[in-house]
Amino acid sequence: MKKLELKRIARKATYTIGRLYVDGKYFCDTLEDADRGLTQTMPLAEIRRIKVMHQTAIPAGTYKMIVNISPAKQRLLPRILDVPGFDGILMHRGNTADDSSGCPLLGENTQVGKVLNSTKYELALVELLKNERDITIWIH
Repeated sequence: MKKLELKRIARKATYTIGRLYVDGKYFCDTLEDADRGLTQTMPLAEIRRIKVMHQTAIPAGTYKMIVNISPAKQRLLPRILDVPGFDGILMHRGNTADDSSGCPLLGENTQVGKVLNSTKYELALVELLKNERDITIWIH
């Protein structure tokens, strides 16, 4: 069983920076779209009213995850399941909120509004999780 925690630490107008922990240990930084205050317990109609397509971070909450092949990206990726109002949420490589569409991007936040070296962290996270059957992520 693996437990991931994504702590959102900097909420900006167009992006959100976070820290990802695996089993309580810092793993990497994250970059997401703008946090619009959504939570997993909000009514779906409210989430849909507030959400801006391709420009909104997923609701804060606790989710199950799997690692499987992404049809769009054609590689193994961690997938966050049953996110209300969102489909196809993956943790993957990318550098800016333009690469996100709601997905948390992995990397090093060494430049304002970006994460770098993201391929390295994507590959490492996939390797860490690919044989796990019980993965949970808490996003707050």
